[in-house]
Amino acid sequence: MEMGASANERLDFGKMGYGCKHYRRRCQIRAPCCNEVFDCRHCHNEATSMLRNPFDRHELVRQDVKQVICTVCDTEQPVVRVCTNCGVKMGEYFCELCKFYDDDIGKGQFHCDDCGICRVGGRENYFHCKKCGSCYSVGLRDNHVCVENSMRHHCPICYEYLFDSLKDTTVMKCGHTMHCECYHEMIKHDKYCCPICSKSVVDMSRTWKRIDEEIEATIMPEDYQQKKVWILCNDCNDTTEVFFHIIGQKCSHCKSYNTRTIAPPVLPQ
Repeated sequence: MEMGASANERLDFGKMGYGCKHYRRRCQIRAPCCNEVFDCRHCHNEATSMLRNPFDRHELVRQDVKQVICTVCDTEQPVVRVCTNCGVKMGEYFCELCKFYDDDIGKGQFHCDDCGICRVGGRENYFHCKKCGSCYSVGLRDNHVCVENSMRHHCPICYEYLFDSLKDTTVMKCGHTMHCECYHEMIKHDKYCCPICSKSVVDMSRTWKRIDEEIEATIMPEDYQQKKVWILCNDCNDTTEVFFHIIGQKCSHCKSYNTRTIAPPVLPQ
């Protein structure tokens, strides 16, 4: 019993006591791209993104890591879970495919074979959407608009790559994605349309009703009362001819004011 307890103590020695601002772990990685040692790939990417020469800037591919250094005994070795020299577990969570270590298992880490990377939040709370190409919360199963590879793009607000971002992401009504904090910042600045497709991302029915009332109370000059324009609705993609009003043009199909004026359609000869 004592030998078993001693072995477990050795495995857990230093747990949560080492790491960086991104992960708690008991090893560092040697980046094969530049042969430098870093606490994690994010530390590497942050450091190289600050290099003066833009041509020297690069990102580390996690699967390319071949060597790690135990931070307890400083032994460099191939990627393994338990240090070959001192016997500590270099990460309570370990993924051999991603070469990923983390002592903080409260995050609920799991590896998604379809994504090809490790995720957090608990496998039971996520499903992989084949069309969108990413893991989504189970609450979105059969409850979201699929956009092909929607997460394999940059956030339209801050332009950070979304697929493996450390920040929380949200799926908007239109199916496009962005960081949660960027979404809330956008809403805080009264921007209610998707920056990618221009569709409304929140329920705008009360706003449309208020615009109806404003238009009813605002009489256009006589010269403009019969003026018509063609519009494209950003919400339903319908094109219609409507009466022009300085406050806004209402879609005849879905009653949205999220519209834009367009050139009249060209009729076939």
